[in-house]
Amino acid sequence: MKCPYCGEENTRVIDSRPADDGASIRRRRQCDKCSKRFTTYEKVEAIPLVIIKKDQSREPYDRSKIEKGVFRSCHKRPVSVEQIRNLVDDVENEIYAMEKKEIASEVIGELLMEKLKVLDAVAYVRFASIYREFKDVNTFMDEIRKIL
Repeated sequence: MKCPYCGEENTRVIDSRPADDGASIRRRRQCDKCSKRFTTYEKVEAIPLVIIKKDQSREPYDRSKIEKGVFRSCHKRPVSVEQIRNLVDDVENEIYAMEKKEIASEVIGELLMEKLKVLDAVAYVRFASIYREFKDVNTFMDEIRKIL
């Protein structure tokens, strides 16, 4: 790490401790040349994730879009905000565990539906009706029969 005072590249870590509730590490450093001290923060680099939509267009991953869809599906259902956040956290963890830079929106939709099916059947059907774009009542009924 370069010294911000003299530009020397040889610096020593003299203290290291967690910061931001464990999300980063605060390091106290000292320059070997000028002996001045400074602080650096080390964070894990997040993999930038791009979503490939149904029309093959691409856009940056946005957690809030997933949350909005799940919240809408769970409207007036006995599902707490905490349960919704945990569901979205689980899906997000699975997505990042795939270690891909691009992921199809269909993959995310299927993961969400699996989790919603367990959480609340009505919320699942609501989400599926929008996600799968049911064209008629028969395809809608087929989906309901799957969960019964």
